Amino acid sequence: MLAGCLALVLATFGASAAKSVIVKDVRLWAGPDGTRLVFDLSGPTEHNVLTLDKPDRVVVDIPAGSLESERVLPQGQGFVKQLRAAAQPNGDLRVVVDLTGPAQPKTFTVGPQDSYGHRLVLDLSPSKGTVAAPPSPPSVVKAVADAHGRDIVVAIDAGHGGVDPGSVGKRGTYEKHVTLAIAKRLKDRIDREPGMRAVLTRDSDTYVDLRDRIVRARKQQADMFVSIHADSYTNRSVAGSSVYVLSARGASDESARWLADRENAADLIGGVKLDDKDSVLASVLLDLSQGASMSASIDAAEMVMQELYKIGNITNRGVKHAGFIVLKSPDIPSLLVETAFISNPTEEARLIDPKHQQRLAEAIHQGVRAYFYTNPPPGTLVADLRAKRSSATVIASTADGESAGSTAH
Repeated sequence: MLAGCLALVLATFGASAAKSVIVKDVRLWAGPDGTRLVFDLSGPTEHNVLTLDKPDRVVVDIPAGSLESERVLPQGQGFVKQLRAAAQPNGDLRVVVDLTGPAQPKTFTVGPQDSYGHRLVLDLSPSKGTVAAPPSPPSVVKAVADAHGRDIVVAIDAGHGGVDPGSVGKRGTYEKHVTLAIAKRLKDRIDREPGMRAVLTRDSDTYVDLRDRIVRARKQQADMFVSIHADSYTNRSVAGSSVYVLSARGASDESARWLADRENAADLIGGVKLDDKDSVLASVLLDLSQGASMSASIDAAEMVMQELYKIGNITNRGVKHAGFIVLKSPDIPSLLVETAFISNPTEEARLIDPKHQQRLAEAIHQGVRAYFYTNPPPGTLVADLRAKRSSATVIASTADGESAGSTAH
């Protein structure tokens, strides 16, 4: 009898523990054939879905669920007007998806894959007799609609690390130590910029796989990826900085890789996977995203190059192109900065000088800042600040014109 009761208690506890889940993030993307919501979960879960009208909405109940933070709920786009969530008396988490019109919901769960954990996917497609909601154009970097006034996120990648020392200078300086020092200084400078914050792909002397660096940036929904390196050459007299972006050949190779591996690929843009798209559509989505990202990368790289030119030699005034793996994210503008030649004794001495490290960090920061103030992502604080400055300039110009007119009369 006791054994039976104990087994029942254990079974009940196990079932309860298995159902407890935290919604860690919610990602939203509006595509040409519907809208997709991806709930990133702390573990596997069951769920119930209910469709209601007057007004149109979809209700998703997650047993024993909870939100990690209210901030994980994105603003609406496509079929999604807005998202609401609340705990129910029975302990369930109820997520209400207010719709812009009638839509047919379809849900499924996905187990852990690559860097992603358990996910619950909700697809919204046009109901019979209705037309799909106009999709938002493919966006560079940010697929999720962000809260108004959000920070721009810059992922800073300190090259090499751990078992990979990178290049070694004549004095025995390891590239991995120099890149981390500059990356930390750059992060500190960006964090002090209103409306911007930085994240590091590594913050200690550890090895991080090249593709995992991209994954870490994408998980942080980075608006830009900046990889810091120190160049090396057999001729120790060669000196200068250079900035690289992805080459057309590198982009083509990466596009082929994504399309070939699309059944197992990580989310492309804001939760949209390629495995349920036909080959033509998948290719178009990828090309649009990658093309916009490469164009933005070139613009940003040129601005960083201009700032580096102010503090020292550069190997070439033009932006260089290469197929570096860390530049291959299809939806994040990415650039690789070779800060100097560690193989050059003079530049090696500069690279280990804290003052020169700070100058490099300041130059990169100024270039990145200039790019985002020229091309502020919608919904960011920088976009708001730029709009206010433009308005102030117009008002000042108008006032000056009126004063001049009064003087003339």
